[in-house]
Amino acid sequence: MSIDLSLLRSVRRLLIEAELEPVQGKRFQPTGFPDLGPATFQAGDTACLLLESAQSMANRLEETIWDKSNNTVVDDLEGISYVVVNDESEEFLTSSIVESHRLNSPYILESKDKAFHNQLREECSVMEKGPIDRKALANTLLKYDINALIHGVFLAKQEFAGGRLRVARALSSFIEAEQVQVAASGGVKNDHVDPQGDTKKGFGNVPFHREEFTAAKITAYFNVDLQQIRSYGLGEDVENLLTLLSLYKIRALLDGDLRLRTACDLQLKQDEVSATKPNGFVLPNLGLITNSLKNAIEKCKSEMTVNTVVYKK
Repeated sequence: MSIDLSLLRSVRRLLIEAELEPVQGKRFQPTGFPDLGPATFQAGDTACLLLESAQSMANRLEETIWDKSNNTVVDDLEGISYVVVNDESEEFLTSSIVESHRLNSPYILESKDKAFHNQLREECSVMEKGPIDRKALANTLLKYDINALIHGVFLAKQEFAGGRLRVARALSSFIEAEQVQVAASGGVKNDHVDPQGDTKKGFGNVPFHREEFTAAKITAYFNVDLQQIRSYGLGEDVENLLTLLSLYKIRALLDGDLRLRTACDLQLKQDEVSATKPNGFVLPNLGLITNSLKNAIEKCKSEMTVNTVVYKK
């Protein structure tokens, strides 16, 4: 059985909101920022909190398709395009799926091994002058790293069309909490040998404070820019593939590991996740998405490659 995507073909965006809750208790630890701390804000009279940023959620969504134990893409997605980076001993180092900047990773483009760099540059040479040919760029990204068409990429180096090759995120996400209150607590790092020891060197008893939060509501937001996916001009089969890959990542994240931090372990409040737009679309279960995605990958397999770069300093 395959997923019916017809409801999504007439809308610009797929918007999903999934309500979450702590696995145990009421408290949770939000993301923090240097010199800022918890990202609290007011929405009218409501005290709110950014629990997880768009950048962090992008990383978490990408991790759903990577098998950390075997350093490869998960079995269900075999056939999609990406770049593997090995060290000079042919041991796995990283990949375009793991790297924050995908194809623009320095481990891919700054290696003394220029074989892939030159190959990619040659593919992009048709865009060195004049306006960027969006379809040609999308075709190149599909060939080498399909995730760049979902999570975006910026090939900033001058040798790639003057550093003008950029694709925005088609899938974005963040988590917010509403009606938040601080749950203050604390503790002591005990030194049973020398309680009065030099704390600057790690000795002695060290009291500390801890700031967690409670919330009336926690919501994970997902936005799939379907119009952007269609604007690539790659045809219906690729559009379906990109849409299903986005749905897979969303469902795999919601069903999987939502332990964002040591003291922030979340779960779906209810299994059914419905879109706020378009009305009537329900996020399918992971098994159904996987079956449809495998078929979509098979249809587009000939347009995608897996390349290996040997990183040489």
